[in-house]
Amino acid sequence: MSVPIDRTKIDWFPTIDDEKCIGCGECFHFCKNGVFAWDEANNRPRVVHPYQCVLGCSACANLCAQGAIRFPTKQELRDMIAKAREKEFY
Repeated sequence: MSVPIDRTKIDWFPTIDDEKCIGCGECFHFCKNGVFAWDEANNRPRVVHPYQCVLGCSACANLCAQGAIRFPTKQELRDMIAKAREKEFY
């Protein structure tokens, strides 16, 4: 039986490069999980609920024509999951 992993132990979520972000809103409008909020003062998205991001999903980064959104690599994700499982098990 698999032991559930505490999602906050897996740092898979987007980061936004403010130098590259032009505030187009593609990521904000695409993500239905509430990861982003719109920063009215700066006219751009902010990551406000990172752990609501679906593990392995990087669709918002793929939509960003400016390349302003980054995620850990898939290998880093696998390593994070393995490390979290190990801590939960022992």
